[in-house]
This record gives sequence, C-alpha cells and structure tokens, in this order.
Amino acid sequence: MLRSKRIHLRKVTEDDVELYHSWRNDLEVMKTTSPYIDSYTLEETRNFVQHILIGSVDSKSYMIVDISSGEALGITSLVHLDMKNRNAECIIDIGNKDFWGKGYAKEALTVLLDYAFYELNLHRISLKVYSMNEKAIHLYKKLGFKEEGVSREVLFREGKWHDLIHMGVLSGEYSNNK
Repeated sequence: MLRSKRIHLRKVTEDDVELYHSWRNDLEVMKTTSPYIDSYTLEETRNFVQHILIGSVDSKSYMIVDISSGEALGITSLVHLDMKNRNAECIIDIGNKDFWGKGYAKEALTVLLDYAFYELNLHRISLKVYSMNEKAIHLYKKLGFKEEGVSREVLFREGKWHDLIHMGVLSGEYSNNK
C-alpha cells in the first residue's frame, strides 16, 4: 500500500535501532535537520526508537526502503497526529548518503502525503525546515507546501544564525499540485 516505483514504506521496528543509530550519529546527515549536533549512545537511540518512533500514539514512523536492493535508506514520519482536527507534522531524513540527490526524498514524501491525505483523510500537513536547507525548501514547495511563518535565528551552525521556516500544505493544495 505505501509504495511507489522505487521505494516502499514499512513500520519502524526494534531491528532498525542500530541502522538508525548510525544515521543519528552522522554529523553530515543530521547537520541540516537536527537542532542538536551530538553523539548518542546506542541505549539512548534505542529509547528514542521505542518511545518516539514505535511507541507514540500520535505518530506513524516508517523506514524508507529501496525496492530493488531491499536497503533501508531513510525514515519518514507523521508526528503530532491530530485526527480530530485532521492535521499532522511530517519529517523526513535520508540517512543513507548513497541515496542523496536522486529523488528519493520526493518519492517518499509523495507516498507519505498520499497516505496522509487520501487514506487518513487529513486536511493539513505541516513541517519545519532550517533556512540553510535550500534543497529541502525547494522540494517542499514543489509538493505544494507554503511558507506560513519564520522563527528568526533559532539555530547557530557553522558560525552563522539560521531561521526555522514553518511550512504547511492543505489537502486541496496538494491535490491541485500533483
């Protein structure tokens, strides 16, 4: 059900802890998406996966898997899922750098947004992105996301201050953008 031509999404499991741990501790992977550049112990990552990615009642987290190789290449989630008001926030990280710049993020987000809007019947999806992550901002705009606000200079990275951009897409905007 949650698939495209090149990828499918599967639920995050305990078996994913070590792979996710390697991504979470890779500074190049996390520098544009995480406010905290830190190193985590395997136990800290295991607790995060168990309580946030698997055990949370208001989120749905999926490993992005390349169909041809069976290799997990990243993670995407709907978090802060609010079924009453039909909205959620989405996140994505392509942790396997071999898959960077090849359109996998767009494909995975399209599968996730199709699921959110057409299966879960959500009305609005939001996200947050740092201003330095220009490629991601471009992708989000292509998918129909609109800038809704800016938290100014919230991240100090590599000697500069960066804004946090709040973006959102409504179901009708996404449908019209496909």
